[in-house]
Amino acid sequence: MIIRFLVMIISIGCLNGCAHVISGDVLEEVNRDIPFGELRKNPGAYTGKVIILGGVIVKSVNRKDGTLLEIYQTELEGEGMPINLDVSGGRFLALYEGFLDSEIYRAGRKVTIAGSVRGEQVKKLGQVDYHYPYLIIKEMHLWVEEKWSRYEPYPYPLYPWGFSDPWWRYPWHPFYGPYRSYPYYPFY
Repeated sequence: MIIRFLVMIISIGCLNGCAHVISGDVLEEVNRDIPFGELRKNPGAYTGKVIILGGVIVKSVNRKDGTLLEIYQTELEGEGMPINLDVSGGRFLALYEGFLDSEIYRAGRKVTIAGSVRGEQVKKLGQVDYHYPYLIIKEMHLWVEEKWSRYEPYPYPLYPWGFSDPWWRYPWHPFYGPYRSYPYYPFY
């Protein structure tokens, strides 16, 4: 009895760890059979369909009818997080019917959007007329910025045994490797 209870608790915990960032109610409306390439070719054919797209914000503009986000599309992983940021199928526009602070929703931030397709808009991108798929946002998730910190070397100049660092290997050690001189900076 106790084992069954523990297995059930662990299973529920594992399932919750892989939950999508978009709510279940909106996920039920989503049409997952529309690839971004097809949407970009003919956005008018998918008008009214709810889709999930993600990517990186290029620009956000506050207007009278809401905040317009220009986003370059990227692939999404299982939870909905944008991945492979160097590969994109193109750009799209998403309108949030409300105010979003353009300092928070600034260029370079990753975002996942569930929205209703409203056709396309043609805008200048440099000197080219670019056809953007246009969405009205139903739900959105702004991803936390990843902050990388520099690895600091071991604070003691000589490890307690007098060696230069804890990864130093004796010549007779089975996993003998090259010396690492102190200080060890792996990210330079």
